[in-house]
Amino acid sequence: MGVSGEVSPRDRFVTIYGRKPVLEALNDYDLRVDKVVIAEGLGGAPINEIAEAAADRAVRVQRASAHRVKVLAGNGRHDQGVVADVVAPRMRPLTDALADRATAPHKLLLLDGLTTPANVGMILRTATAAGIDGVVLPHRGVATVDPLVVKASAGIAFHAPMLRTRTAGEAAELLTEAGYPLFALDADSEESIFDIDFGTRAVFVLGGETAGLSDEVRKCVTGTIAVPMHGGVESLNVATAAAAVCFEVLRRRETGKDRS
Repeated sequence: MGVSGEVSPRDRFVTIYGRKPVLEALNDYDLRVDKVVIAEGLGGAPINEIAEAAADRAVRVQRASAHRVKVLAGNGRHDQGVVADVVAPRMRPLTDALADRATAPHKLLLLDGLTTPANVGMILRTATAAGIDGVVLPHRGVATVDPLVVKASAGIAFHAPMLRTRTAGEAAELLTEAGYPLFALDADSEESIFDIDFGTRAVFVLGGETAGLSDEVRKCVTGTIAVPMHGGVESLNVATAAAAVCFEVLRRRETGKDRS
């Protein structure tokens, strides 16, 4: 399994759109903005403010057709004629993360079919806070990391350890080949997240809000685990379940009970 060679821009940048999100990114000096693209013919005070903020930071500004801006944003209704590429320093292809076993991540989350931006954003924030080594975020079938996801993460998405791949099924196969067991979160499982031995390396799979796991991922799953619940509660929101897993991993690390 080799390094992927030239990294796609989609695996280096978080593309945001909309005048306010772009201006906020330019005014946040903890973020590195690679470039801003503004629709041709667009002007006025908000656009001038964006251009001036970009100039203050020596960020290049390009003009493109309104159609091109919509394509770059991936959103036809809310781009407002402005997009920006923000460098995500911890985002890289999954293949690169797995290239060297000596430095490969130990504990990962794999998102499979999560389409609600709020859930993806909260999971990125929680995983980062708990020190999870990576969140495998497929380009297809999962909510795009856009301003809605960034907002739900309270800005942490820019700094989250995101590992990109084409699909969740492709990721599951790569991880299985690399020797990772895949544990799917399933409220009906008899195995508790507090009791099972995760081993040195493990992947925790989070299925979609309505459809659950895809068939491609399901065939790679090693076993299922559940968050124990009481009071007649049958299931948890996927972001809440992810938080329970993330902080159980952190608890084991800090108490010396994790072999990673």
